Amino acid sequence: MELSTKITIPKSKHPIDYHSKIMAFGSCFAQNMGAKFEYFKFHSTTNPFGIVFNPLAIEKLIHFALSKQTFSEKDIFFHNERWHCFDAHSQLSHPDQEVFLQNLNEALHITRNQIKESTHFILTLGTAWVYKLKKSGDIVANCHKVPQNQFEKLLLSVTEIEESLQQIVEKVKKTNPKIQFIFTISPVRHLKDGFVENQRSKAHLIAAIHQYLSVTNSTLLKGGGGGEHYYFPSFEILMDELRDYRFYAGDMLHPNQVAVNYIWERFSDSCFSETTVKILQEVESIQNGLNHIPFNVKSESHQKFLKTLQEKINLLQQKIPHILFSK
Repeated sequence: MELSTKITIPKSKHPIDYHSKIMAFGSCFAQNMGAKFEYFKFHSTTNPFGIVFNPLAIEKLIHFALSKQTFSEKDIFFHNERWHCFDAHSQLSHPDQEVFLQNLNEALHITRNQIKESTHFILTLGTAWVYKLKKSGDIVANCHKVPQNQFEKLLLSVTEIEESLQQIVEKVKKTNPKIQFIFTISPVRHLKDGFVENQRSKAHLIAAIHQYLSVTNSTLLKGGGGGEHYYFPSFEILMDELRDYRFYAGDMLHPNQVAVNYIWERFSDSCFSETTVKILQEVESIQNGLNHIPFNVKSESHQKFLKTLQEKINLLQQKIPHILFSK
């Protein structure tokens, strides 16, 4: 007897392995997936500018990075005793202006280099609602608790999102033609916008991504191109497959760790090669060993355990030298 409906997810035609380099951009769910990539020792970089929710903000940062522009004093402002940038998350904000600008431009440098070297670009969209700064007319990535009356709140149309996705892919592909895109929609609910408004937002994102993929993949196939973009259904897994509040954190908005782990397993099944999954299991075994807390660190049994663990690490590093573990 089936007690849930399991989503059928096609296998990626460009699977990720331990030689892949992954660039992840987007909402806080991108952070969840980025933490998994880091834990399992993949080559990955996640959100150099912190969490970015909407496609226009992501597009602007990618354009800035790839056109080798830099942030200057005109791009930042002082508010609540810290320097901020409307194009970056508040986790980058800093009380020292010079340090803040250095950090912003270092993030641009990291983004540019990672795009050049990456094999996969994971783009996670969070919302179609955006805030336009009235003074400049710019769409911001983060309001930084600046008074609401300085912004105009807008819902991006499906066409606007689709055009932004096209610009993002074109800019990235111009720098790195071989990179493969994985699109997904964050399952995090943005209920500050309102229940109905959150659904409208997610609907626009879903429609825009699939419209873009339908046109782009069809064009690639007609042209004999092998680069097919891929959609991974993070949002659909939580909404339709898990479908229960026990899979949410205490705020009832974010997926809890059980849900994140499950979505990661489904991602692994669809986006990793069989060899990669086996190595991932070896990494997990070593990580569990490193996190083990013994009753007696000097006992003979614990010393044997450490020796066996080190042998596992040595064997794995012979196969994949770039994998390193913290002591």
